[in-house]
Amino acid sequence: MSLNQQDLDPDSTTDMEDVTDAEEELIKKCEEMWKDMEECQNKLSLVGTETLTDSNAQLSLLIMQVKCLTSELSQWRKETPEMIPLNEEVLVALGKEEFQKSRGDLELVLSTIQSRNEKLKEDLEREQKWLDEQQQILESLSVLHNELKHPVVTFSESRIFNELKTKMRDIKEYKEKILVTLGEFLEDHFPLPDRNVKKKKKNIQESTAQLITLHEILEILLNRLFDVPHDPYVKISDSFWPPYIELLLRNGIALRHPEDPTRIRLEAFHQ
Repeated sequence: MSLNQQDLDPDSTTDMEDVTDAEEELIKKCEEMWKDMEECQNKLSLVGTETLTDSNAQLSLLIMQVKCLTSELSQWRKETPEMIPLNEEVLVALGKEEFQKSRGDLELVLSTIQSRNEKLKEDLEREQKWLDEQQQILESLSVLHNELKHPVVTFSESRIFNELKTKMRDIKEYKEKILVTLGEFLEDHFPLPDRNVKKKKKNIQESTAQLITLHEILEILLNRLFDVPHDPYVKISDSFWPPYIELLLRNGIALRHPEDPTRIRLEAFHQ
């Protein structure tokens, strides 16, 4: 009986075939649109690392949609439209499915763009920080270059000269003070021998040379040491009282020449 009903109702069979053909056609169109979306996404990935704001991202997506719709429109114009049964439920279901698929694809593209945009913002902040540091270094080097390029030579030289002059004056004053103190100490503790005692001694010829003080002997040795450092030895003359010479040698203040015992030098305590 079912066979008889189908034979009697050929329009229902024709409608089902039309719906099936329409579904296949829509699926085919959706696959083509998906390919177009993949191509657009690949082109978008090749754009580079250009930073996009939210408004630019939305504008790019709208332009992409326009291109896809324009391509789809030109494709539909090339083909002969086929009759789709005016079945509301079928059309609504197919429309919802296509809408959900397109929405998911666009959300995926938007998420990818936003993620890349965030990464580019972080890179930009890092590069900006590095640029600020380099700018500070450049400013410091520029200031140092200007200072070295225009040094205050006159002021520096005059200041150094005055400082050295003051130090030399202080050293000379200190030296004079030390020499005076040393002379007073030597005169008090190491005076020249009494000539009246020598005259009482018999059978000893009095020396005609004028004896000098221990202070003068030390000054002669000291001047020789600094004026002629390569040959600091001084010949022992008759004016050198022998007990003073023995005193200096025994206490390590003076040294005798290794080959000439008549010559002595002052020990170089400063070396």
